[in-house]
Amino acid sequence: MAYFKHICFVEAPQAIVTPFPRYVTDCLGILYLAAAVQDIAESLVIPDNYYNDRLFESFRSLLKKRKCDLVAISSMTGGFNNAVRLAQIAKHHGAFVVLGGFHPTALPEEVLKLECVDLVVLGEGEATFLELVQKGPSRDIRGIAWRENGSVVYSEARPLIEDLDSIAFPLRSLRPLRYGEKGSDYSIDTIYTSRGCPWSCSFCANSRMHQHWRSRSPENVVEEIALLHNPKKKKLLKIWDANFLTNIKRVETICDLMIERGFTNFKIMMETRAKDVVRAERILGKLKKIGLKTVGLGIESPNPRTLELMNKSNAIGDVTRAITLLGQHVIDTEGYFIIGHHSEQMHETMTYPEFAKTLGLPLALFMVITPYPGTKIFDEYRQEQNITSFNWDLYNNFSPVIKTEHMDPSALVKMMAYCNVAFCSYQTILKKENERAILIAFLYELFQTVFLMRVNMSLGEKEIREAVFEAYLTYLGTNPVIECNMADSAINLPRSIVVRLQHSPSRAIDCIIEQNNDKRTLSMVKRFDAKPSPGPIIRLDELVAAVCSVSMDTLMHLLCRVELFSNNPMRLADQLFPLLGDKDVRMMGRKLVTLYIRWLRGKGQVISQ
Repeated sequence: MAYFKHICFVEAPQAIVTPFPRYVTDCLGILYLAAAVQDIAESLVIPDNYYNDRLFESFRSLLKKRKCDLVAISSMTGGFNNAVRLAQIAKHHGAFVVLGGFHPTALPEEVLKLECVDLVVLGEGEATFLELVQKGPSRDIRGIAWRENGSVVYSEARPLIEDLDSIAFPLRSLRPLRYGEKGSDYSIDTIYTSRGCPWSCSFCANSRMHQHWRSRSPENVVEEIALLHNPKKKKLLKIWDANFLTNIKRVETICDLMIERGFTNFKIMMETRAKDVVRAERILGKLKKIGLKTVGLGIESPNPRTLELMNKSNAIGDVTRAITLLGQHVIDTEGYFIIGHHSEQMHETMTYPEFAKTLGLPLALFMVITPYPGTKIFDEYRQEQNITSFNWDLYNNFSPVIKTEHMDPSALVKMMAYCNVAFCSYQTILKKENERAILIAFLYELFQTVFLMRVNMSLGEKEIREAVFEAYLTYLGTNPVIECNMADSAINLPRSIVVRLQHSPSRAIDCIIEQNNDKRTLSMVKRFDAKPSPGPIIRLDELVAAVCSVSMDTLMHLLCRVELFSNNPMRLADQLFPLLGDKDVRMMGRKLVTLYIRWLRGKGQVISQ
């Protein structure tokens, strides 16, 4: 008989979610724990409203209605403040509170200073948690830490789980409602086919949590995939291993088994090293066949010295070759870059977006180096007093919490905005056929930049507006050459088109698109006067205010539904009606449409503040 009988699981939500559907959590960490104890516990539960702002209210209500003698909370660093809030609620209702995950594993003594936390599970939790539920708190359980007589006590370290096939599949049926989907029906889902990593990048905590690389067998992986596959609904499947292509032969066997069993109705994303894509050249066709759509490459920096300091082995030849190979198989590449290394200067950072363009990347994410607890750089930056904030809410890759030798956090914010503005798909804007389409394309790029700025909770609307406008001014100062060959297009612009990005009545940038024979060009001109605009006016203050008025859960709801629709266009009604039923989504849509119409009609006017 189990010591703990009624268990509640919660994954502490990130303070703010990065606005991409792939970053919506699938709760797999706590689902692995639930699967480990499902045969011995009397009841298992996850609170409702997990994916919106009502989680804490829902959690309180749950603990009032049903007795939970154990509450297990998993936490990454960016969600730790929320984990504390959840732990306080759980302790108030008399539960025994256990924390685990990356952050508690890295900083157990800090976590155990909290009266609301009874015990910390260190590292991989399945075997440790099973023993805890069976025996109750005991110093005989390996892999835990607790308070005793005012000090933190550690039990014997627990060895890693070498046979990953022995771990039960995540108990997905336990998941609460998420944007109209429940349990095993999530149309965005995650699978881990291995743990650990053969590499040890200085900015990654994987070596602390999972250590060396271990893999599941192909047969075991495909048995779990069988539970996720739906021939009538294409799902986004994130293969979220630290490096999926470590063993090419194993991946090929997974592909062969999926093809043999017809498990190919997926849109698959994965992350890996460029060199491993090159090694996997002969199986890229099979990966495409099972649904591989996007590969994320950690390129990090164009600077060899910076790569060396990150302990990142990236040869430019491997990167370009990987992107070429993926393009030949119609597989998209996302490039990940990290700015803000301690020794880099601003002019070096400004080379990142141009470098990303020369690689031919369709998408690049520019993040700021973040010293997560458990990483080498956390120890380095803390020792050198270069960490400017220990507010864990800001630890999300897009909110600078460091200073460098040449840049403070505000300068790093401006550099992040600059990298996004300079990498913008201006070629796409140039190819649009009329003024309305050009305005929409500009707005699409602007919204992405502003939403990424909004991820930094320490920035207000004014700071976001200043950072974005300064980014455009900085980009304009590089004298960019933006042109497009229109020889294969029948579209001709009868006149030049001007879209004004207005900071204030006397500060603006005019983006001018002109066509001369088969060449179309885009130029940018500073306007520090109040002359009327001949074209649409985008008021930056209104745009930023509109973005900041949208709750992140509403945005994620919309983005996840768009993802589902893009993968299943024939199921429009299934996706449209739930969206129309969400009043927050409707309100956001009305607001954006109203602004678009106003900006489009704003030409020829001076719009005052």
